[in-house]
Amino acid sequence: MIVVGLTGNYGSGKSTVARMFTDLGALTMDTDDIVRELLSEPAVIEEIEQAFGMDAVKCGIVDKRWLAAKVFKDASSRLSLENLIHPLVFERINRELAVINTAEEKVVIIEAPVIFERGHQSKFDKIITVYVPETVNIQRLKEKDISEADAELRLRSQLPVEIKMRGSDFVIDNSKDLKDTREQVRTVYQELLSGERKHGNN
Repeated sequence: MIVVGLTGNYGSGKSTVARMFTDLGALTMDTDDIVRELLSEPAVIEEIEQAFGMDAVKCGIVDKRWLAAKVFKDASSRLSLENLIHPLVFERINRELAVINTAEEKVVIIEAPVIFERGHQSKFDKIITVYVPETVNIQRLKEKDISEADAELRLRSQLPVEIKMRGSDFVIDNSKDLKDTREQVRTVYQELLSGERKHGNN
């Protein structure tokens, strides 16, 4: 089994690339999905309210829009949320990885936006960064009803994608058409499988 971190800045199309890996046979996990599950758990909701105040929780439910606006405008709030959530996310990932047959030839792709920002590189065997120009990032975020100002705030909260590219084992350029992206994904997947085979033979 080889565990691969899939990252890239907001609006780069990480989820699209992850689905392509799934189609090829990889097992994929999305940390955003795990965070959404965690934010519905009573113990986590209580911690959110204690950390961010009553405005963060309405009728016993985390106000995700309010929380997002708060953390993307305030770096200390963002760090507080990440310090609360990230250990729980990786605890859940580790539990799921533990039940996978490690003897089986398997590529596991974990989609995570802030691998480099939080120094999580060592948690993965390989890292892939999905790249698009910043103008494309912003346009895609606007299509999700995020204002241009908020889109720029979100991108400023992350490292420049060029730094992530330099620290990655693979880069997938998602700025062209889907056929081009799919070909790149297929090439990377075959390299990952080849690396897993070599590792398994050692």
